[in-house]
Amino acid sequence: MDYVLLFDILGVVAFSISGVLSSLRKRMDAFGILIIAFVTSVGGGTLRDLLIGTPVAWMRNMTYVYVIIATTILAVIFRKKLNYFRRSLFLFDTIGIGLYTVLGVEKGLAADLSPIVCVALGTTTACFGGVIRDILCNDIPVIFRKEIYATACILGGITYFILLQFGFLEGVIFIASGIVVILVRLLAVYFKLQLPSIYSKKELNE
Repeated sequence: MDYVLLFDILGVVAFSISGVLSSLRKRMDAFGILIIAFVTSVGGGTLRDLLIGTPVAWMRNMTYVYVIIATTILAVIFRKKLNYFRRSLFLFDTIGIGLYTVLGVEKGLAADLSPIVCVALGTTTACFGGVIRDILCNDIPVIFRKEIYATACILGGITYFILLQFGFLEGVIFIASGIVVILVRLLAVYFKLQLPSIYSKKELNE
């Protein structure tokens, strides 16, 4: 198994758990939990593959489907242990966007796209599954709030190309860029950093 597939599978696991935790919070049934885990895991990657005109990964490699099903079952069984971790949904979601951002950038490079489009593709890959998850769970998607979310993905994508220019090994670039996404997101939440609001205090209080 090459490292790209390995990190892709890790991203699937992280987002599957994120989807399970969201659906459990909404008290969905077993089928609903599986569907939310599935769309959270592969939603962004499916859109990415459709945009660049390549076969949808999970439809050609059943490993993704098996991993989603297995992760969903285990997450449901051990949900009480997962709940011991404070903000476990946030943690797994953050790990997922870090891994998927870099995977999206690499897919864009493989399709011979420009750096700007590659960063946009990485951000889409990381965020779109979470958007579908939140919509189906009747929540406002995190990407549309003031939180640092897509911005972290963009910074990770930019880091990828900066390191690429300096000739770092591909594996080092991959890991470092993913860590940037995760760290930016963690630090933004810890220090309560948000994007500037376009609304006045009066509008917010209406």
